[in-house]
Amino acid sequence: MPPTEEHPVTPAPPRDDTRTLATVAHTAFFLLLGASVARFLLRHPGEPRTPWVIALSVTLALLYVLGPVLGAAPTRRRLFWLGLVVTTWVVLVVLAPSFAWCAVPLFFTALRTLPPRAAIVLVALLTAFVVTAQLQLSKSFDPNLLLAPPAVAALATAVFVHMERQAQAQRALIDDLIRTRRELAATERREGTLAERQRLSMEIHDTLAQNLSSQQMLLQAADRTWDSDPATARGHVRTATGIAAHGLAEARRLVHDLAPSELADGAGLAEALRALDAGPDIEVRFHLEGAPAPLPDRVQSALLRIAQGALANVREHSGARTAALTLSFLGDQVVLDIADDGHGFTEPRTDADGRGHGLPAMRARVRQLGGTLTIESTPGEGTVLSAAIPLEPGP
Repeated sequence: MPPTEEHPVTPAPPRDDTRTLATVAHTAFFLLLGASVARFLLRHPGEPRTPWVIALSVTLALLYVLGPVLGAAPTRRRLFWLGLVVTTWVVLVVLAPSFAWCAVPLFFTALRTLPPRAAIVLVALLTAFVVTAQLQLSKSFDPNLLLAPPAVAALATAVFVHMERQAQAQRALIDDLIRTRRELAATERREGTLAERQRLSMEIHDTLAQNLSSQQMLLQAADRTWDSDPATARGHVRTATGIAAHGLAEARRLVHDLAPSELADGAGLAEALRALDAGPDIEVRFHLEGAPAPLPDRVQSALLRIAQGALANVREHSGARTAALTLSFLGDQVVLDIADDGHGFTEPRTDADGRGHGLPAMRARVRQLGGTLTIESTPGEGTVLSAAIPLEPGP
């Protein structure tokens, strides 16, 4: 359950078509390398250079296998690795020109590793080397050997660059959509907050404020007539007492209106928790342990809000498939556990330090009730959030 607060948009993971292209390129490289080794051994058996060719072929294969381990980012290690691969291939082509066509998958590797301009320069150099090697193998001049490698290289480069531009445009569009959605949600929350504040201000003005004003006027009138007309003064006090009772009822109604709607009409906390969900892609299960006991309204409201916030975290950030809500009555306390099978995150295990992203509200609710909030999360193993609130002993 990572934080609910907004974070900068992270780069999208590689798309399926990019992974497919990488798999095809890797497979083609090893097929071409194996075919080149077989061709050399068949056409040049017993030559002194054979051990060198075999050793360089094995070295090139091992170096190529290390590529995915280093990642696609143009780090120093990745650039050094690419230099070793190209150098080994060049030496191998010098010894056996038939290895020249292994350069085609290397085009893709260069385009993924280097910036566009540097990658195009390297592709051009590799293509020139391929043309030279093919002309050495040919017994006579063949225009196809001069034109085919540049055409293949140009086509591969154009396709890759086009795919990369499309992927960047798609990522930019997705980022814009996510940012727009967050801005729209923030705007709606602000508008909803302002509308609720306006409604409450009108309610308070029309009920509590008017009642207090009437009480003040009646008590002032009673004070003025207390000595001269005690009966009238007592009437004013009785009227003020009735208005105060009416105002107290209005105040309780306002407080009830601010309580979660899921707990309205006498619905219990267990029923409200059982009705919660985290979206269509996440299965939410509810468990009740222990003998249910009556809970104060503010405890029910706090636990329900914590459950709603935790499930929002699960939906937005955890990548979980299932979430489990467990409400346990342990006699002297009630405990709510929210567990998910998501990717987890790094978070302090207790609420002693007050840190967190999106969790301060939960901590504040629990702390106001004298309880504790505990979070246990391990990357790759999910998260468990536990809110424990003490209960007053019964009579």
